[in-house]
Amino acid sequence: MLNIWLVLEDCFHFLIHMEFEDTDDTDSKNILITGGTSFVGLFLSRKLVQEGHQVITLFTRGKAPITQQLPGESDAEYAEFSSKVLHLKGHRKDFDFVKTSLSAKGFNVVYDINGCEATEVSPILEALPNLEQFIYCSSARVYHKSDLLPHFETDAMDPKSWHKGKLETQSLLEMSGVNCTSIRPVYIYGPLNYNPVEEWFFHRLKAGRPIPIPNAGNQITQLGHVKDLATAFIKVLGNPKASKQVYNISGTKYVTFDGIAWACAKAGGFPEPEIIHYNPKDFDFGKKKAFPFRDQHFFASVEKASKDLGVTPEYDLLDGLTDSYNLDFDRGTFRKEADFTIDDMILGKKLVSV
Repeated sequence: MLNIWLVLEDCFHFLIHMEFEDTDDTDSKNILITGGTSFVGLFLSRKLVQEGHQVITLFTRGKAPITQQLPGESDAEYAEFSSKVLHLKGHRKDFDFVKTSLSAKGFNVVYDINGCEATEVSPILEALPNLEQFIYCSSARVYHKSDLLPHFETDAMDPKSWHKGKLETQSLLEMSGVNCTSIRPVYIYGPLNYNPVEEWFFHRLKAGRPIPIPNAGNQITQLGHVKDLATAFIKVLGNPKASKQVYNISGTKYVTFDGIAWACAKAGGFPEPEIIHYNPKDFDFGKKKAFPFRDQHFFASVEKASKDLGVTPEYDLLDGLTDSYNLDFDRGTFRKEADFTIDDMILGKKLVSV
């Protein structure tokens, strides 16, 4: 009788073990990220590994290191992450390569972080007919400029937008019938930002220079931290509520251009900045960019993402700018050298604050 009980006990433990193994396999997805070696992709891939996904494949041209240790990341954390990352080297515009390579891998989920044109997405969909979810990084810049703000996901689109390719991609995804989710960030900031948003202010603050801001400086906009954006990308994964939906993602509060300058100064421990307002129409800057934001009110409602996905930003603006400064600029790292040529042009004229 004892032997029978021992056999039954062994069977019980075996079944329990198998149950947990099956659960892990079900929860862990075979995920492809197009891009993944800069900014948004860096933080998204980390989050996916932290969520328990065993293997993440990054599809890149191989020009940048496939993995890099993030500021503040321990050696052990980096080693754990690196062990879970595979690389698929190729060009996404080599459509034959895309179809052949992706169909052989049989990915469950695609995060398209760097897609700009619908023609780049079609081969992916053809290669993966059993794809469970396509998650697309779009942009809030697809909205038509309006005096009625904030922008909602149902607002009119601008067919002449700089991101019109993303609009066409959205239409393609909808027509294909694939389970897709599109994310529309406003302005993204945070450590390793390739777009000199906060970096533009930090350069001037560190140099002790005035900060030239167009017009009255009361233009209202919105910033969202890259780590919060990565969390939102995780929240839509496998979420039935996110099926065939579009979400604006950014911070919950809005801020003026002057307010960004003050917040950057506080984040970096600098004195309150001297702000110089100017009329852009008084200058010919050529092709040079005088200011990192578009000179207009531009912000979007994130209510839908909060309601459907439970997205609550971890970072308010000051905390997020402090995180960016401490983990990036204050370490002497930045994407673009300081160039004060346009500043000097503005400051060299007699300026009158608006």
